[in-house]
Amino acid sequence: MNLKQTDVSILSPYKTNSNDAVIEICNLRKSFDNQEVLQDISLKLYNGENLVVLGKSGSGKSVLIKCIVRLLNLDSGIINVFGQDVMGLERKELNELRKKIGFLFQSGALYDSMTVKQNLEFHLKRIKKGLSKKEIDEKIAETLENVGLPDSSDKMPSQLSGGMRKRISLARTIVIDPEIMLYDEPTTGLDPVTSDEISLLINEIQEKYKTSSIIITHDIACARTNADRVIMLMDGRNYLEGSLEMFEKSTDPNIKPFFK
Repeated sequence: MNLKQTDVSILSPYKTNSNDAVIEICNLRKSFDNQEVLQDISLKLYNGENLVVLGKSGSGKSVLIKCIVRLLNLDSGIINVFGQDVMGLERKELNELRKKIGFLFQSGALYDSMTVKQNLEFHLKRIKKGLSKKEIDEKIAETLENVGLPDSSDKMPSQLSGGMRKRISLARTIVIDPEIMLYDEPTTGLDPVTSDEISLLINEIQEKYKTSSIIITHDIACARTNADRVIMLMDGRNYLEGSLEMFEKSTDPNIKPFFK
């Protein structure tokens, strides 16, 4: 994979001449009740890579990806996705852009009153209009196979383990064939074995669906499995960017506790 990685201790100045960045963020700021959560964040996600964003709780990681899909409006700065200025889009244009982006919420956000199949079907029908029943059934079957739960169609979310719920949430996200995946703490609340399985599944999805992904996590095992490149946020700012190997070798007292 031909990725643009850097082994520098401070984030390089923002550049605008890259032709293979699918997301470009420049000088992003976001506040809540006069508390600035994101302060002058700049980053890029390149085509085909898994970008891991590390940081302590409260560092603004989840706020960052919610701004990307405009679930939250930024205070200032620029977010370009596939060359489109997200904040400048009308509602219809924004909804069209969102069809290309899969968002795995930390909670999974399954509809508890629907079966697994109905959860996927509801999302697929909203995004991919005009599909026949046969096409919908085939797509759902294929997607459940891809997440390792081919026989789960008729189960209710309450019948699933935590790891299975995460897989079904992931299936609902990828059933629309997204080009970009945004993962919000994909292994939170899972035991180590299940966490490893989800981390490996993220890589499988990247290979099968050719996605570009931002993975928000504080799980170093997940980062080790998935990261092509790593950015650390601290106090709402870019603190460090580079390869995972560079992070693991760092003697910075703010970095070392993450890699014990």
